Amino acid sequence: DFSKAMSQAGTSQFQEVIRQELEYSMKVELDKILSTAPSNELEHTKKDLEGFKKLFHRFLQEKGPSVDWGKIQRPPEDSIQPYEKIKARGLPDNIASVLNKLVVVKLNGGLGTSMGCKGPKSLIGVRNENTFLDLTVQQIEHLNKSYNTDVPLVLMNSFNTDDDTKKILQKYSHSRVKIYTFNQSRYPRINKETLLPIAKDVSYSGENTECWYPPGHGDIYASFYNSGLLDNLIGEGKEYIFVSNIDNLGATVDLYILNHLMNPPNGKRCEFVMEVTNKTRADVKGGTLTQYENKLRLVEIAQVPKAHVDEFKSVSKFKIFNTNNLWIALSAIKRLQEKNAIDMEIIVNPKTLDGGLNVIQLETAVGAAIKSFENSLGINVPRSRFLPVKTTSDLLLVMSNLYSLNAGSLTMSEKREFPTVPLVKLGSSFTKVQDYLRRFESIPDMLELDHLTVSGDVTFGKNVSLKGTVIIIANHGDRIDIPAGALLENKIVSGNLRILDH
Repeated sequence: DFSKAMSQAGTSQFQEVIRQELEYSMKVELDKILSTAPSNELEHTKKDLEGFKKLFHRFLQEKGPSVDWGKIQRPPEDSIQPYEKIKARGLPDNIASVLNKLVVVKLNGGLGTSMGCKGPKSLIGVRNENTFLDLTVQQIEHLNKSYNTDVPLVLMNSFNTDDDTKKILQKYSHSRVKIYTFNQSRYPRINKETLLPIAKDVSYSGENTECWYPPGHGDIYASFYNSGLLDNLIGEGKEYIFVSNIDNLGATVDLYILNHLMNPPNGKRCEFVMEVTNKTRADVKGGTLTQYENKLRLVEIAQVPKAHVDEFKSVSKFKIFNTNNLWIALSAIKRLQEKNAIDMEIIVNPKTLDGGLNVIQLETAVGAAIKSFENSLGINVPRSRFLPVKTTSDLLLVMSNLYSLNAGSLTMSEKREFPTVPLVKLGSSFTKVQDYLRRFESIPDMLELDHLTVSGDVTFGKNVSLKGTVIIIANHGDRIDIPAGALLENKIVSGNLRILDH
């Protein structure tokens, strides 16, 4: 036992030496990069690299999955409230004064690359020529006009989306919404083998674009604080932010949740509210809220020990998942940021660059900070508040007659008999937005659709109706053209189908 203890001590000593060497080498490389920054970017780059250094330090300290599975418990009953209960309280007469304390923040760092688009994802057209950003501005403008309030919109951009977004913002200069932007940090990607940055200088254009990345939306706390915008908004009397992904079309300002925050029934305000919703089979990978060491904690699939992944995915044990619609007190962000007390697990995101080089990105997620705030709460909201558009399959749903558009908000059509959306799976020929648009002369009627699978070279004519379960498969080399005006109800279509005008 003595020799075993000695060898363990030796191993940990050896690991400590290696860790110190890695940190020293990283510091040397980062100093070299910093020395290439032009004077007008020096302060900003320094803050970014300091933040990265802290994250890298933690990355070297941590071992294995960051949760001890034995300590995970179901959250206490009252820590996740049903939305119906919060709605039942109604609204006060002075809802405008409550709204004036709110800031809407949209996470706008992502590019539309997964849908084959260049530039910010928020500028993809989703409905009647309106982009994600258009719909967001319309929603807030409608609020401000209806209640005579001044709810501002804040966009957290990344270095990938900042220029294009700022250009487009000019078109809203006459709208009744103040729009602010700040940038999330820019961190260096690291070589998986050497654990050193692949960037040699601060530039991020041309061949250097692949050297840098935005470190996930958990970066919002530090970047918001560093930008000075947090203090400005507190100075204007703002108290809460409502944060959500810009591609979640269900994430609109909810007056009942806001009222619950501002006028809590027990008199004690929550600093952090996470909207969760019930899992379906499609959401098994979503992060879930648990009780861990007497605090609400968000557990993501990446943190789960391999032996427990199936249990984590089970819909019966973990019934809810995080929608990433969050309501957070501004004063609490300021307090925790100044104490350096926001603790988020590190997500290690491996990537392979175009040239074949394996790199890792160290990231954090905004919801993971829930355990650092006081008096946190989960609210189990209807599924309609989670309507993300990640793929063209999602895009087909939101463009269709399943939804009606009113003042920037999409609501499920009353003509649909079921409250759930159909399951849609479009094949690889539809992945890119421009290919997808080319394959639909008009969006089919989907009010009575349950399930749609499309694979291969398939096009849809005008005014097609889809009902029940429809499966359309064109084998390799075949092509299927669904003719204009066709009604497909509970049909499987395969082989070749072309109807030509004569």
